[in-house]
Amino acid sequence: MREIFNLLDEPWLPVQLHDGRVHELGLLDVFARATEISALAETAPPSLIAQYRLLLAIFHRALTRAQGHWKDRDRQRWHREGLPQEVIRDYLEHWRERFWLFHPEHPFMQVAALAEAEETRDKQKPWTVISLGSASGNAAVVFDHSCDAAVEPIPASTVLRALLGFYQFTPGGLVKTLRDADKAGPLSNTAAVLPLGNSLAKTLCLALHVPTTEGHEDLPCWERIPPSIAQLRGEPTPASGPNDRYARLTRAVLLLPDAQGQVRWIRFAAGLALAEDEHAPDPMASYKEKANGDGMLRLTFTEGRAFWRDLPVLLPDATGKSSKAAYVLDLAANVNTEIESHQQPLLVAGLASDQAKLLRWRSERLVLPAALLSLSDCAGKLRSQVRKSEELFSDLRKIAVGMIADTLPDPGSKDSWSRARDLFDAGPATALFFATAERVLEQVMNLLAQQEVDAADAVWKQTLSNAAHAAWQAVFDDLGRSPSALRAEAKRFAQLSARLRDLRPPAATPSTTPEEVHL
Repeated sequence: MREIFNLLDEPWLPVQLHDGRVHELGLLDVFARATEISALAETAPPSLIAQYRLLLAIFHRALTRAQGHWKDRDRQRWHREGLPQEVIRDYLEHWRERFWLFHPEHPFMQVAALAEAEETRDKQKPWTVISLGSASGNAAVVFDHSCDAAVEPIPASTVLRALLGFYQFTPGGLVKTLRDADKAGPLSNTAAVLPLGNSLAKTLCLALHVPTTEGHEDLPCWERIPPSIAQLRGEPTPASGPNDRYARLTRAVLLLPDAQGQVRWIRFAAGLALAEDEHAPDPMASYKEKANGDGMLRLTFTEGRAFWRDLPVLLPDATGKSSKAAYVLDLAANVNTEIESHQQPLLVAGLASDQAKLLRWRSERLVLPAALLSLSDCAGKLRSQVRKSEELFSDLRKIAVGMIADTLPDPGSKDSWSRARDLFDAGPATALFFATAERVLEQVMNLLAQQEVDAADAVWKQTLSNAAHAAWQAVFDDLGRSPSALRAEAKRFAQLSARLRDLRPPAATPSTTPEEVHL
């Protein structure tokens, strides 16, 4: 195989400029024009996060090679003045030979040994195996109707972007080549969070991880000796640090280009399995307390659940018991403290899976007051407000389910209540309640950041009351106007009114004059 497609020069990374235009650029141009670029323009959430992680690993290693150490004040300076261009260019040119996508010995983020290994040299798989958005094997995807037996070739730039997302988000499961099964990628089943600046340069400064400890190496795969077949068969190993996590070869892949430089087939096997360490979590992963209170689990996307309901997980927790925010948010807060930034946009993106089954991917963009990410007291107040919405909805659901059950035969039976719960969950009430509440969320957050706690509480209570009434009406409308429905609504609405009493503003005390008292 000859050397084809160098990532430093070939346009492959989609970016959006400040004027809204979208271009594909090579790595040298991406870093050189980082202040002109507003954000990466990848549309697949797993690949989007993976591309940012690749750039962060390059930036980190370039600084490590040039100066070894840096501090928050350096990140603040680069945030203000722009990236150290000469340092980054020197690093990329130094490792140019490792950035060929197709290379006989060092194909970028691939395993050349698969070309000669007995288990893989005569076996080919369609490129869709490494595409999280494509149907492959028994993992059908709604938006893809491809067939493994009739796969179409795709451009090198497209398969590269898919490969990066696959390495980071692939779920654990059967591989059956070199090993029967393999571990999941670093961000499997994770809603990864990334602080955003108003340019790519500022985003990289906000999320840049701290220098590697002296005497310890945290190398991305392109700076390592290419993995051997024996290593691929080995036991899972912990990441040496963020650079390793951001560029870990969680599966062994070798792209096979055709005469036009496109890819239809690949070689595929088990990779360098990642052993997770609870004391060294992924910098972009957040954790929340399990429902049973027994430990923490990663924040992911849940079907039908508005993401803002998990917003407290991204905020500092003074107790450290209910949640643990992603480390990159602490990094961003350290920069924002000095530059006096009042708002912090966040990208939350990723892929939800159930074991080896891919379920959904999502991308959310949030804008939070910077105070919420740096002040635990302020974050605690928002956590309390979100908790109120969850508690109210839980009570609303119970009352509404009772109303539905009252309209069914044998309303006191377990089967009727189970049916009533299913009907409620299938209806619009849940989405309507939380969508109504979300309309004032930004206002409430800004009031809390300004220490206007009473005003925020009043706005939130009124909105929750409105949301409850809207959701209740939606449930009632679905029941129709039969005599049993009218009786059930009259009976249960009294319970709802009692529950909403605490959300009403206190009645104003009428002023009196001495003359009025004597009367």
